[in-house]
Amino acid sequence: MRLLLDTVTFLWSAAFPELLSRKALAALSDERAVREMSSISLSELAIKLAIGKLNFRLEDALAAIGDLRLRILPYTADHAIALFRLPLHHGDPFDRQIIAQAVSENIPIVTADQKFKLYKGLRVIW
Repeated sequence: MRLLLDTVTFLWSAAFPELLSRKALAALSDERAVREMSSISLSELAIKLAIGKLNFRLEDALAAIGDLRLRILPYTADHAIALFRLPLHHGDPFDRQIIAQAVSENIPIVTADQKFKLYKGLRVIW
């Protein structure tokens, strides 16, 4: 099964795994799972680092991606088109793009963000 980590889940998995729910931790620990992170999350991390909202450098991100054995999911035109069809339940543009990817790819998202559950057809693991 494929799993898409949102940005916060990626950060928590890398630096504070004790913050993950039991269900999320079990899903992410399953050796059969294909763990993915959106290229959008990398953009979000870079922007937040640049504006001083985050102290998680590129080196930290690359090390965590390797340690967590994540595959990076590119953001495609199909994902952007799916974004047009999303209702505005979530106001964060990064999260909306990640939601559009998950809906388009039919991938469950591992996230603590309750707003993700408002999207029909999106499976949330937490």
